[in-house]
Amino acid sequence: MPIRIGTRDSRLALWQATQVQQHLANAGFPSVLTPIKSEGDIDLATPLYEMGVQGIFTRSLDIALLNNTIDIAVHSMKDVPTQLPRGIVQTAVLKRGPTHDLLVLKAGGDFLQDPQYPAHIATSSTRRMAQWLHKYPLHQIHNLRGNMQTRLQKLADADWDAAIFAEAGLERIGLLPEKWIRLDWMLSAPAQGAIMVVGRANDERTMNACAHFNDAPTAACAGIERAFLRGLLGGCSTPVGALAEIREDIIYFKGNILSPDGKQKAEIIKTAPVQEAVSLGQTAAEALLDNGGREIMQLLKTPNKVS
Repeated sequence: MPIRIGTRDSRLALWQATQVQQHLANAGFPSVLTPIKSEGDIDLATPLYEMGVQGIFTRSLDIALLNNTIDIAVHSMKDVPTQLPRGIVQTAVLKRGPTHDLLVLKAGGDFLQDPQYPAHIATSSTRRMAQWLHKYPLHQIHNLRGNMQTRLQKLADADWDAAIFAEAGLERIGLLPEKWIRLDWMLSAPAQGAIMVVGRANDERTMNACAHFNDAPTAACAGIERAFLRGLLGGCSTPVGALAEIREDIIYFKGNILSPDGKQKAEIIKTAPVQEAVSLGQTAAEALLDNGGREIMQLLKTPNKVS
């Protein structure tokens, strides 16, 4: 029986699922794609932070998995809640792509040099919004939802100066436009650029099949970032950034949290040998909470207090 691969039906999601299908084929396992529309793909008007649900891009696939409609599900790892539903387990993480965010420009980027210019920037991410307003407090942020093609078209049609995208997404489906700036200063979302495969906990066949292409360094780094997010009791709509990188057997970690308006920020930098890094994400979260992070988390729980 071929392994049934559940995926969202966007161009990027299908690209990701096709990568998993190719890996399975290389390991000798036939498979078929089963596209499923998610809640996040149906409602494209409401800002993500207003929808107030965890796993908005993964829940429909989780249900299909638990109902035995599919055998595995493929996700952008940054969309996956840090606590998986009971009965579902991580079976593989693919080798990571680019982690940076890009600023896609409508015209030129000269406005970034003028601190008084009231630029209009589009993004639906609270993390990107908070970090952008921290650096450019006079700019206006506009909600931008939809798949990559839809968002690029909205940018072309709207009276905005630029919009923020994940580099990995644009690069993977060949939509990287001519005018863009890599935002080296913006800290990416936990697990950004990584692709996660999940399956049923009792399905040994698919777990064994997926083990053939699990990338251990990516799984370790993304796992640390997700542990950091979990330690802050945050979700994918919380303005938290995190990045772990391995260099010569040392893991370098940087994490932050900001108030949605960008006015408050707490940041942490830590290093640890790879063999001692199991708890790095959790200890980094605890240190951040003790150094300004707890006050920001309290603001996020009572958003009416955010000025």
